[in-house]
Amino acid sequence: MPRIEVYSSLFCPYCARAKNLLKKKGAEFLEIDVDQNPKERIEMEKRANGSTSVPQIFFDGKLIGGSDDLVALEVSGALDGLLASNGE
Repeated sequence: MPRIEVYSSLFCPYCARAKNLLKKKGAEFLEIDVDQNPKERIEMEKRANGSTSVPQIFFDGKLIGGSDDLVALEVSGALDGLLASNGE
């Protein structure tokens, strides 16, 4: 399984949607709270090519995008393949 990082905010419904989908898939992920950690928000923006919205989701350091992007991967069937990868 890839290393998954989710930059999120406490009261963000899109963050909750993304995290719930990952949990449903049995995926472990590191949640990074950008509300309580301004330095993490700056890091997220750099890594996400300037995007300031949450969530921003990374698989093995590669930007997947936000909640809608994650759901689109699920609908297309590609999410299971990404979750089955081991970073290769």
